[in-house]
Amino acid sequence: MSKIDDIELFVRVVRAGGLAAAGREVGLSPASMTARMNALEARYQTRLLQRSTRSIALTEAGARFYEAGQRVVAEMAQAEAALLEKEGELRGSLRVTATSDFGRHYVAPALAQFVSLHPQVRPALHLHDGVVNLIEEGFDLAIRYGNLPDSNLIVRPLVADNRRVLCASPAYVASFGQPQTPEDLQAHRCLVMTRFGEMLAEWRFQSDSGWRTLTVEAFLASNDGALIRQWALAGMGIALKSWCDVSRDITQGRLLQLLPDQVVGLHGADAGAVGLQMIYPSRKYTPACVKAFMDYLGEFVNSEAGL
Repeated sequence: MSKIDDIELFVRVVRAGGLAAAGREVGLSPASMTARMNALEARYQTRLLQRSTRSIALTEAGARFYEAGQRVVAEMAQAEAALLEKEGELRGSLRVTATSDFGRHYVAPALAQFVSLHPQVRPALHLHDGVVNLIEEGFDLAIRYGNLPDSNLIVRPLVADNRRVLCASPAYVASFGQPQTPEDLQAHRCLVMTRFGEMLAEWRFQSDSGWRTLTVEAFLASNDGALIRQWALAGMGIALKSWCDVSRDITQGRLLQLLPDQVVGLHGADAGAVGLQMIYPSRKYTPACVKAFMDYLGEFVNSEAGL
């Protein structure tokens, strides 16, 4: 086997979390996988993996080799895609990650339409409201709120004119009333996001004297933004959401915007505005299908959200 094949197999082992799991992906037995990894380590006279019957762990040298190996695998995939592309024809893998609610509303239908136009593109969509490492997990593109500075990533604005809003269903307002001030929220049922086990319950409001923070009590909490929106639609409480996620619900009357004269946000943010970004690895060559999908998604979102 070539060095490139061994590097690709090593990267697959780390991503799969074990030799047996990676072997199942490529159709190799555990014994063959062990032999391949032993040969790789023998070639460089360096231990890359600490192995047990149940798990693997990267050594310090293995971690460096894995980081470099990911770049090699990505560059090879991009080079192959470039060679196979015909004029006007897009092909290759397209791995996208997005926040749960925005991903279901916009990225999933946009991706389905894009692939129907370009059937040689092989898509995969991963929805997650936490932080995702694009390079380690092999993603071509991430859609995330807020600026995420990183020397290895390129940020391209998707929706600049975005903000957080308070909202609840008409049924909830009919049953529990509408808050007139931020302090009134302490007597209401608030739907709170969590992140890494931490409640994002410190909601910020802009007044004449500046920003102030109010800690709300969570009636229901979840780390899934789409579930927070579903609870709001079902009349379970008041949610703090991105305008992009709920704009259609508000314009079509399924949700009501509350305290519309207040600019709201989360504690730690500098303002109520929250940009939506397309983030991708900094590479000399970005696959044509990734570039094309970014353009397509931008047009789709701005059309569908009425932004």
